[in-house]
Amino acid sequence: MAEKTGEALDPRIRRTRQMLQESLDKLLKKKDLNDISIQDIADEATVNRATFYDHYADKFELLTCMVGCRFHELLAKREIRFEGSCSAELTAIVRAVCDYVTRRRQLEPHMEAAIIAAVRGILLSGLKQHVLEGSIPLEIIASSASWAIYGAAKEWAGTPDRCSPEEIADTVTKLVAPILRIPA
Repeated sequence: MAEKTGEALDPRIRRTRQMLQESLDKLLKKKDLNDISIQDIADEATVNRATFYDHYADKFELLTCMVGCRFHELLAKREIRFEGSCSAELTAIVRAVCDYVTRRRQLEPHMEAAIIAAVRGILLSGLKQHVLEGSIPLEIIASSASWAIYGAAKEWAGTPDRCSPEEIADTVTKLVAPILRIPA
């Protein structure tokens, strides 16, 4: 799917995918993902099942794209970028993950891969802007940091009497910055 890689899409394809994502989001407010069928999603989007399958292999792929798109929209709305060397940018990403995780807890088992992939992509893009010496591939560095960020956010979100989002973002930034070789 071109949407996942950031390629430009024909407006009709983009519109259909947006309708399918909005339909799934609407259905998730009424039902658990396991109780939603492809036909339910297609009916809600007013398209046929074949159209659904032209865009997504299954509802899990649709969910992954929806979560990834929504997370990227949140980052864009907050004007968050990562250029690979600023701890403030990293803190903003951690905060966004924490905010997203706490708002969408009902999707937790399914959104994990989408959020981790989105954060990994952002970190990897930023890391590629800098020449880093060492034998560890940038992909491994970005993957390790993205898993650490998501894992910490998930743990924080499930903790009763948790600290503020700002405090956890600062803590996670201190833990993850060395992985990304960001100076303190």
